[in-house]
Order: sequence, then C-alpha cells, then structure tokens
Amino acid sequence: MKKNLHPEYTDVVFWDMTSDVKFMSRSTAKPKDTIEFEGKTYPVIKIEVSSYSHPFYTGKNIQLDSTGRVEKFNQRFAKKAAVKK
Repeated sequence: MKKNLHPEYTDVVFWDMTSDVKFMSRSTAKPKDTIEFEGKTYPVIKIEVSSYSHPFYTGKNIQLDSTGRVEKFNQRFAKKAAVKK
C-alpha cells in the first residue's frame, strides 16, 4: 500500500449507551475519549443504537400508544375546524 494515502485503521471500543454494552472492533475514526477495556486503554466511540439495543435484533418491540395520538390529532383538528366555521 502507498504511504500517507490510507487512513489509520486501529482498534476502537464502541459503547452502546442505551444498553450499556461495550464491544471492540476496528475503525478509521479518531475519537478523543479513551476507556479501559480488558486491561488496556482504547479510544471509545459512544453510540445510541447497536445490535445489542435495536428492537429488530433484540426481539423487543416497543408498542406506541397510537390511539392516544389519533385522539389528540382529532381534538386539535376539531378545534381548528370549529374556528373556521
């Protein structure tokens, strides 16, 4: 490979903040934060969603209260419709 052409590819710890799970992979990103992981210090990238917390991979579906949302919308729409008449 040519020198000074490719970015540095190093070990990085990814920290899923939602499920508080840490796992190591490799990346070209250069984070400023570091963390102690398995006895060594590594750069850390904090993420919100990974396969440890995503509903598709965990099988935990979150049900939203869609009935309440529809009722709230209808109430707001009814107020605006009454004002126009």
